[in-house]
Amino acid sequence: MLFFAHHGCFEAERVVGTRFCVNLSFDVDTVKAEYSDDIADTVSYLDVYQIVKAEMQIPSNLLEHVARRIIDAIAREFPAISNVVVEIQKLNPPLGGEVGAATVKLKAKGKG
Repeated sequence: MLFFAHHGCFEAERVVGTRFCVNLSFDVDTVKAEYSDDIADTVSYLDVYQIVKAEMQIPSNLLEHVARRIIDAIAREFPAISNVVVEIQKLNPPLGGEVGAATVKLKAKGKG
């Protein structure tokens, strides 16, 4: 998922903003949906995307904080989900040299 957002410890990062890539994976029991072919029997990735999008629009100093908020929001909305992995990449971060991305990856076990 690609977003333009305003995360960073430096004021310029929060004013100007930059691009971010979010990769997300999780475990959920899909057996019922496998047979029913009904989206109501699984977790809609559109709904998950909307959660990630909402959290990415809230400015934070640290990507770790954004990733934790995403994990917590998904856990609240979808208790059947477990083993969430969120990876956030700040693309072309202003580090004084040519850097493709700075990345934070958080993993959380869930109840699912």
